[in-house]
Amino acid sequence: MAGQWKKYTDKPEELTELRRLVCVDITPKNTESYFIGKTLRWLKKNTELKIVISYADLEHGHSGVIYKASNFEFKGTIKGDRVILVGDKQYHSKTIRTTYKGSLKPYAKKIKDQLASGEAIYKQTKGKNVYLYKLA
Repeated sequence: MAGQWKKYTDKPEELTELRRLVCVDITPKNTESYFIGKTLRWLKKNTELKIVISYADLEHGHSGVIYKASNFEFKGTIKGDRVILVGDKQYHSKTIRTTYKGSLKPYAKKIKDQLASGEAIYKQTKGKNVYLYKLA
C-alpha cells in the first residue's frame, strides 16, 4: 500500500506491513498470535522499524480478531475497491490496463470488451480494517 507510511511516520523505512498470515485450521489454539508476537519481538530487537501495519479484508470475512488479540490498535476502515466480475471469476480493476510493449495484453482486451458488452460487471468491495502496532 504505497504511501501509507506518510499517515503514520516520517520515513518509509520506519514502517512495514504484515501480510499473508495463514495457518491451517488444525494448528493449536493461539498459533497465529504466537507467530505474530515472536515476529514483533524480533523486529523490535533487530530492526529500526517503528510501526507494523496490517489490514483485515472485510470482503473475505476477516475483521482483525487476531490483530486485536495481539495488541494492535484499530485505526479505522479504508474504502473498498472495485473488482471486475466475469461469471464466477473476479479480477482486479487494473486488469483492463495491463499492457505489454505498449499494447493491451489479450486477456486485458477480452475483459475490457466483456465490460463493454455487459458480460462483465464492476462490483464494489467492502474495504479493509487497518491495524497498527507501535514497536518503539
